[in-house]
Amino acid sequence: MSAARISLLAVGIALFAALSMCLQVPVFENYYLCLGYVVMAVYCYSFGTVDGTIAGTLGVILYCLLINGLRGMPGWALGNVVIGAVLGPAFGMTKKMGNALLRTVLNVAAIIAAVALGILVVKSFVEFLLYAQPMAVRIGKNVYAFVADLVVLIISLPVCMTLDKAACRMFPELVR
Repeated sequence: MSAARISLLAVGIALFAALSMCLQVPVFENYYLCLGYVVMAVYCYSFGTVDGTIAGTLGVILYCLLINGLRGMPGWALGNVVIGAVLGPAFGMTKKMGNALLRTVLNVAAIIAAVALGILVVKSFVEFLLYAQPMAVRIGKNVYAFVADLVVLIISLPVCMTLDKAACRMFPELVR
């Protein structure tokens, strides 16, 4: 791994944690729009699956350690691994498509699938194991997180496309 890539990953991790901490937009009970997902989406879009997943997963871990310890972190971090593993390849396949409408539809479908799998399935299952609550209860509680994360990731698509052009100019050897 090159020093430039390690530095870029460190910036992504720090940005994920900083945006998650500093820009909390409440939407439901104790849930908020986690703007750190914009960073994860941009990294998945421009730098690939591994970089996006690392930025999102380690960004969550850093955020949780700074804010509230380990509460909620294992499920959220593993959910982000799944989200990054789905979004990276999906964004990579659609990135070069000429048809903007088809690209957008496919990216939104990938986001819905990734967040459903990562939050409703993986995060809920990890919390089911940790807290011994029925799976249906965990899924019900995570519906709020699913909606909030889904909104941020869908809204981040234009940001991804805009910043990808800048990333290509600034980091041509790292853009995938």
